[in-house]
Amino acid sequence: MASLPPDGSRSQVAGDPGAPQSTNGAGRPGAGALGGAVAPGSTTSAAAAPGPGGPAGLPPSPPPSTAPSGPPPPYPVHPGPDAPDQRVERSPGPAGRPVRSRRRRWLVEWAVILVVALVVALVVRTYVAQTFYIPSTSMYPTLKAGDRIVVNKLAFDFGSIQRGDIVVFRRPPAENCGGPPVPDLVKRVIGLPGNTVSAKDGNVYITGKELKEPWLPHTTPRRIYTTMPRPYKVPPNDYFVMGDNRVNSCDSRMWGPVKRTYIVGKVDLIIWPLGTFHFF
Repeated sequence: MASLPPDGSRSQVAGDPGAPQSTNGAGRPGAGALGGAVAPGSTTSAAAAPGPGGPAGLPPSPPPSTAPSGPPPPYPVHPGPDAPDQRVERSPGPAGRPVRSRRRRWLVEWAVILVVALVVALVVRTYVAQTFYIPSTSMYPTLKAGDRIVVNKLAFDFGSIQRGDIVVFRRPPAENCGGPPVPDLVKRVIGLPGNTVSAKDGNVYITGKELKEPWLPHTTPRRIYTTMPRPYKVPPNDYFVMGDNRVNSCDSRMWGPVKRTYIVGKVDLIIWPLGTFHFF
């Protein structure tokens, strides 16, 4: 039990031995914390705040909570200027993209599609196939005026030209049949390189042998199918061509054979009119 000092001063001590003890200004236990003696004329209270370490033998007291107690306020609470930004960034979806950006992307996509389509069409037209319009009746009845045909430009790159093939070729320099000049002509191959082509009684002969021509019209009298002024021997790399409408065709009988390098390709099909669509 603490003893009283002889000078009559006093020190209050809590009746509970576990109550906090008095401390000095430095936060360490004071002279009268447990020893019972205090400085003369001073008064200390046992309820003073404990130091960081707390009373001997007891764990440190937790810091006071700063969280607000009670129900949340009925009005929105706005963070102060120093509060961290807690907004969530969301990536814009398709509906959030600007209209101008979507329109620009659409235009770019269509421009690329059109350019690719034009390049493909140009390559196909130059190296693979091409359509032609028939303006005359020199190939009647096989081809009629107004027909549209497709010419295979690769046919003779992977195969040879055969007798009876219908070919499109560039206009030979010797062609002088009158009328407006045209860049391309269409005829049927009759004589191959080295053949001797002749005509007698309306029939065509190849090196003395009569040529069967099922493509000729059957309404015309046979005797006027084909006429030639004289036999003609086809030079190497040249081809002797005629129109199926022999009485109304200006062909190799008038201006000579066609060189191999002038031949554009083989007629593979008629695509117009639709009623005459078929392959050769």
